[in-house]
Amino acid sequence: MAIGERIHFFRLLRGMTQKYLGTVVGFPERSADVRLAQYETGTRKPKAELTAALAQALDVSPHALDVPDIDSYVGLMHTLFTLEDLYGLTVSEADGEVCLKVNKSKGKEAAELLKMLYTWKEQADKLSNKEISQDTYDKWRYHYPKFDTTENWVKVPSQELSDALVEAFKDQLKPDK
Repeated sequence: MAIGERIHFFRLLRGMTQKYLGTVVGFPERSADVRLAQYETGTRKPKAELTAALAQALDVSPHALDVPDIDSYVGLMHTLFTLEDLYGLTVSEADGEVCLKVNKSKGKEAAELLKMLYTWKEQADKLSNKEISQDTYDKWRYHYPKFDTTENWVKVPSQELSDALVEAFKDQLKPDK
């Protein structure tokens, strides 16, 4: 689903008009609905700053809006093929059903994805068992990973950046004694 379709989906979910959402993100009132319609129909693609403002107004993560273009079966299949390449996603059959699995021996990234999928399953099970409401489940999904209490998500600088910083400041480091 393209970003315009996601904006449209969440706008309707929140009960907003195009004019209202357009004015909330800063478009002039007299053209707010037309401007927003351009984004929803895919005539225009919002830049990162506008995507962030739309996400805030719609009470979702920007990631929930800017998802890979999976609006066709072919696009979806290529997304799955990419997941196979990157994370060891495999397709198999169990009990007459097609299943997708993550091969955790594929590497660290596959193991991390598997943890995330188990976290998703845990939330889906809570919904199924009526331990949480649909609204709580949707809030968890649409803000992921904000409300994921199973992991501590931190950005870590790359090794290259770390090495470059050490090199740049090595003359200011205290020598070992």
